Amino acid sequence: QVQLVESGGGLVQAGGSLRLSCAASGRTFSSYAMGWFRQAPGKERQFVAGIGRTGDYTYYAGSVKGRFTISRDNAQNTVYLQMNNLKTEDTAVYYCAAQVHTNMIINPNYWGQGTQVSVSE
Repeated sequence: QVQLVESGGGLVQAGGSLRLSCAASGRTFSSYAMGWFRQAPGKERQFVAGIGRTGDYTYYAGSVKGRFTISRDNAQNTVYLQMNNLKTEDTAVYYCAAQVHTNMIINPNYWGQGTQVSVSE
């Protein structure tokens, strides 16, 4: 069983930055692909960014590419999402997710509880 705990959400003005963190329990963190998803009010949850097990493979949704950066620290069992040049349409609950024994997160096995990101004009 893996537990994921997100932090770092908050309220920021458009054009600002936030850094989300996701701390994972367990001793096999490096065997999981990790990712971030988000869900805005009234919308379905959508993929934001993913990272392979060693951190050398990253991929993004088109709407955030060039503005968001995902990274991981396997020694600290933590994955990050650096969000720059935030837009009002980035407002959502952001979820950390993990999928075992793969480099690409498609169908996560584990989810965090979510952290709210709100971007104002």
